[in-house]
Amino acid sequence: MGVSRTVIREALLRLRTIGVIESKKHKGMILTQPDIIQNFEKAIEYNLLGEEALKDIFELRLILEMGMADLLFARKTPEDLDILDKIVTKQEKEERETVVFSLENEIAFHGKLYEMSNNSTLQRFQDLLLPVFQYVHDNMLPEAKDFKYSSGEFVTHRDLLNLLKEDNIKGFRIAMRQHLEPHFEKVLITLKS
Repeated sequence: MGVSRTVIREALLRLRTIGVIESKKHKGMILTQPDIIQNFEKAIEYNLLGEEALKDIFELRLILEMGMADLLFARKTPEDLDILDKIVTKQEKEERETVVFSLENEIAFHGKLYEMSNNSTLQRFQDLLLPVFQYVHDNMLPEAKDFKYSSGEFVTHRDLLNLLKEDNIKGFRIAMRQHLEPHFEKVLITLKS
């Protein structure tokens, strides 16, 4: 075909790296379904993401959290709500009168929401978001303390939990958007400038 073996080896190596082919001992190479999340994991594991990529992934996180309401309401269980209640109660004891929660409490609450979606890709993606949570916590939250919410007040994790308990999906969507409002505002202001 007029192609050197070196070029073919390089092409096969790249296909193997992204998970399109797999080498099987004594069987040769086979086509596989690429694992997109695994490729993200590799990029994050080796710190290959710059600030722009972290911002893009954070924006994706905002969109995912806004969009998973239907899954949460369809798949939530009383046990899930009890676990969320324990997470929120612990947070309330540790962090009163603040709109900026500790990284540990943020991850616990939002991580439980991803788990409740019962969608394995969403759950794996949430694990990938841990460095993004750190990035946001370090770079975007300081201004949140003084943020002026459009509703006039901050929507807490307790507020979100109560809407889940009340089975108020419409209210939950609105409240989640308000809960994430400082982040959306920062993203949208950055886009306009």
